[in-house]
Amino acid sequence: MTAAPTSVAFDGPARRSAPVTRPSWRSLLPWAAGPVWIIAACVTWRWPDADDFPDTTLLAGLFLAGGLVLLLAAALHRLSARAPWAIALGVGLAAWEIAQAKLLWLPRPFFGTPQDLLDVFVTDWRKLGDSLLHSLALLVVGYTIGSLVGIAVGVGLGRSVRFRYWVQPVIRLIGPLPPVALLPLAFVLIPSSRVASEALMSLAAGFPVAILTWSGIAAVDPAYYDVARTMGARGRFLVLRVALPAATPQIFVGLFMGLGASFAMLVVAEMLGVKSGLGFYMQWAQGWAAYPNMYAALLVMSVMCTGLMTLLFRVRDHVLKWQKDGLKW
Repeated sequence: MTAAPTSVAFDGPARRSAPVTRPSWRSLLPWAAGPVWIIAACVTWRWPDADDFPDTTLLAGLFLAGGLVLLLAAALHRLSARAPWAIALGVGLAAWEIAQAKLLWLPRPFFGTPQDLLDVFVTDWRKLGDSLLHSLALLVVGYTIGSLVGIAVGVGLGRSVRFRYWVQPVIRLIGPLPPVALLPLAFVLIPSSRVASEALMSLAAGFPVAILTWSGIAAVDPAYYDVARTMGARGRFLVLRVALPAATPQIFVGLFMGLGASFAMLVVAEMLGVKSGLGFYMQWAQGWAAYPNMYAALLVMSVMCTGLMTLLFRVRDHVLKWQKDGLKW
């Protein structure tokens, strides 16, 4: 008696297991930033200082808070692009803490510790804030006046032959001069050191703005003016609605250049003449060998300058919405 053949069920070709995707090291970077800052906090708190430095516990707490914030940002997928910089900053601060606060490798008082810098912001924030407000007021007045005058002069150079005949030689004579070279003369001719500094900052900002505005106005296609005239446009309309909009990209280039020149003139003016502001604060700190205060003023000045530059970029991006490939800050 033969056994019945066993039936074999065929489900078709054997299924292949799906390949296991392993996370790349780039996807793990956001999760590494937080632990780096937490390790920096542990090093700051547990490793004894080489000297009696202030605010060590507060600094460790700030590092710990930064690490927790970075972990939260990684969990919310908000840290992918900035993760390498967050890691580098945490490693740099930890290295600075170890090299100076724990081992004293660099000579003091020229090189301070993170605790020294933090102590300046904790104890001297009023004077730093007052210096920042004075610098901002001085810069805004000088830069605004210089920019407006520069745009007006640039329009005149680009639109009027007679105006260009008389003004161009003056610009060629005075414009390329560094405004710093005119500082002693300005303090002699203008009794107020503040007004003299604002005038020099206006000159520093006005020259590049005038030249770039002139270049933009001169580059406008004459056909635009012809079309506007056939529709009844007058001189003011041609300037405000044809020439200036077409020259706006060049004008913003001049505004950026003028802002950088105003920054340089601001520091020199405050160090040599104006008795207030961040430049004056830095000179005062250097005179008393308070180098952490000087570094704190440098940090505040850097934040102020990059903040104003960012604001100008935002204004440019809003005005020039049609530019898709413009430089991003």
